Amino acid sequence: MSENHEYLFKIATHPHELQQIHQLNYQTFVKEIPQHHENEQEMLIDPFNDENTYIICLKETQVIGMIAVRDKRPFSLDKKIGPVEAALPSHIQTNKLCEIRLLSVDKDYRQGRVFLGLAQFLARYCLHKSYDATVISGTTRQLKLYRQMGFEPFSHLIGSEDAQYQPMYLTKTTFDQSLAGRIIKPPIHFLPGPVPILPSIKEAFAKEPISHRSEAFIEQLTDTKRRLCELMNSQHVQILLGSGTLANDMIGAQLSLLNGTGLILINGEFGTRLKEQAERFGLTFDTLEKDWGQLFSIREILEKINTGHTTPTWIWMVHSETSTGILNDLESITAIAAEHDIKVCVDCISSIGTVPIDLSRVYLASGVSGKALGAFTGLSFVFHQHQVKPSKRLPNYLDLGLYEEHDSIPFSHSSNLINALHTALQFDFHEQCNKINQHYRLIRENLEKVELEILAPKNHAAPIIMAVVIPESISATVIGEIVRFHGYQLHYQSSYLRARNWIQIATIGDYQDEEIENMARILARAIQYERKILETK
Repeated sequence: MSENHEYLFKIATHPHELQQIHQLNYQTFVKEIPQHHENEQEMLIDPFNDENTYIICLKETQVIGMIAVRDKRPFSLDKKIGPVEAALPSHIQTNKLCEIRLLSVDKDYRQGRVFLGLAQFLARYCLHKSYDATVISGTTRQLKLYRQMGFEPFSHLIGSEDAQYQPMYLTKTTFDQSLAGRIIKPPIHFLPGPVPILPSIKEAFAKEPISHRSEAFIEQLTDTKRRLCELMNSQHVQILLGSGTLANDMIGAQLSLLNGTGLILINGEFGTRLKEQAERFGLTFDTLEKDWGQLFSIREILEKINTGHTTPTWIWMVHSETSTGILNDLESITAIAAEHDIKVCVDCISSIGTVPIDLSRVYLASGVSGKALGAFTGLSFVFHQHQVKPSKRLPNYLDLGLYEEHDSIPFSHSSNLINALHTALQFDFHEQCNKINQHYRLIRENLEKVELEILAPKNHAAPIIMAVVIPESISATVIGEIVRFHGYQLHYQSSYLRARNWIQIATIGDYQDEEIENMARILARAIQYERKILETK
């Protein structure tokens, strides 16, 4: 569908779109197919209008094509042939069905691209809604077209002699085998996670599990830790079975053993989460909080360090603040901390594998196996430069010293996850960083050409993700849905993004330049269309 550059496909949301739908409905099902009587308004409002979801094709602001989707029973077809389940082939699942009606395209645009685009949007929408099958009453005048879209006939003809219809059904299987299904591209994900997994990493994960106490597992885990330390310039690392939150909780647990106070730097969602984790451990700390997307200045940090009753013992911060696309200045902050004998703890969950990182002056740092490392989610890391002893004051699962004492295997571990991570770490991360940066630059250039606002300034941007600021009058969720059903999945559903009306685009995938350009074009067109509609209200 990305090739339909002059058309925009979306779900109807505006009154002027609905008015045009009723007009197109009239032209098709009154003037062209004599199914209803003429009226002076030249509008045909469907009896199920309030229950329909309308998928439309737009040429600029003109509705030139449409399909109505409805999943409330009884269907229109139920009333004509009885419950459709009884007539459908027995192999078709019927737990969740919908009915397609009112497929219509303006006479001036009845060429393959509009029908194809509607069919592909419909297929993605039905998959998103988890429908088992879709039914339709297809006009006998266009049976060839319906078959090209994946519809198969069932039951008997219905309607009048002048307007005959064939009941037809569509499933994922019939769509995949159709012309429309064969040329549709798989969804392209611009998400911070889960990341696309390479075949070699999938193969490594799928190997027969082995005991976490076996010599083979210990050897592989040891080499995996060595590779992680080399990547991050760290003396030690412990690998945990759990998410990045677990790794940060383990850092919080270690900080609870220190005397003195701390300073937490917050300029986004994940800095806020560090604060919440610190509160759960009862840590004593101050915060330096900036508006989301704002940078910490060295002057502000020094003021916080020097104006308190005592110098902080530790600083806890996020390196790559995923929620805003900001890359905080780790090098400068560790330099300041070293001058004041302050321990620095860093959340590197979104930066590991995307930019060169030197942890030699960092006390503790967290990371994960997913995201830019390209392995499966499920492992997290705590990097450290010093020997850590177990502490009876901490729960076993959060005791970093216990992990070090047992070489990262104090409890059960997953050989499958370690095997996948070990394979992922054999790739060239210098090349990976370059590729991520290239993707970021190309996406940013394409968006700035159409004057879309990127939150992070270029010289402090995290290359793994960018936050696009959507104008307040336009719903970021609506824009995200439009782009999604064109085949490009952006990040817009998190509560913190919805609250700020932002859309995020991650750069971890293996993208072609054309895919990036098409995604940016559709995103820009969707925003421009919504802006134009609002301006004319």
